[in-house]
Amino acid sequence: MIDIVFVNWNAGKLLQDAVTSIIKYHSGLVSSTIIVDNNSSDNSIALVEELGTDFPFELKIIKNNTNNGFGAACNQGAAAGSAKYVLFLNPDAQLFEHSLSVPHAYMERPENQKVGICGVQLVEEDGHIARSCTRFPSLKTFAVNAFGLNKLPFSTFKSMHMHMGDWDHLSTREVDQVIGAFYFMRRDLFEQLRGFDERFFVYFEDLDLAYRTKQAGYKSMYLADTQAFHAGGGTSNQVKATRLFYSLRSRLIYSFTHMSKPEAIGITLVTLIVEPLSRTVLSLAKGSMADVKNTWAGYGMLWKALPAVLKGQTR
Repeated sequence: MIDIVFVNWNAGKLLQDAVTSIIKYHSGLVSSTIIVDNNSSDNSIALVEELGTDFPFELKIIKNNTNNGFGAACNQGAAAGSAKYVLFLNPDAQLFEHSLSVPHAYMERPENQKVGICGVQLVEEDGHIARSCTRFPSLKTFAVNAFGLNKLPFSTFKSMHMHMGDWDHLSTREVDQVIGAFYFMRRDLFEQLRGFDERFFVYFEDLDLAYRTKQAGYKSMYLADTQAFHAGGGTSNQVKATRLFYSLRSRLIYSFTHMSKPEAIGITLVTLIVEPLSRTVLSLAKGSMADVKNTWAGYGMLWKALPAVLKGQTR
């Protein structure tokens, strides 16, 4: 059986649509659906409650008084269930007919007992198959990103990017990490690894868990023979200061946790010195002063948080 965990923060009707898709395509495999609300100010929880109480699974809603962050809320949701598998599903995702049955059957096979995490093919609103898997990053990865080289139309730089945009995602294969939008994991392994590292408020927490899964001797598999829907978060093309801050902060935490000290220091230097300049140049080239302002606001927050980030280098 499967527990499905949502972390909600102002997802609006997207959350209701996601829960509705579980009602339709639960395949008799869902033990409970657990929604952890991180102090939303919209009507997203009310919309779910409008669906009633007659579900083919137990629906649990946990309401936090503060935004505890994505990783912490995932841990909170997982602790509220007991099924053999946990699916962490984004509120902007929806199930299709075989979204649960295929990964469940795959994980149950005797030959796949060392597969710890599964993802599926994600289809976006325009029908495009999302390039959703990532590689474990290195100093080179972050340097290419910091200099903005990943935006150049050269395959050499594309293959150095964390996100596997150079692969069409049409085949089943082992990967370093599947996206956290559909993150299907064995509960016993999740508990063995103590869940998500709550130092990551948002971003990189799924990558960190995938890395620790690999270290524990388990695989992450991308399954191309079934699909789920993912709206992609509806993010705009503009840089948002707070989002940028948390992404950069998590990058540094990840680096000091999983890389050598010289590599982590190198990543810190290119992140703090090179990248704000390259982002500014690219924003000016696009004629977007809003992006320039948000870039420097985000970096201002990062500089203020830097001492605390460096003090919390170890788990």
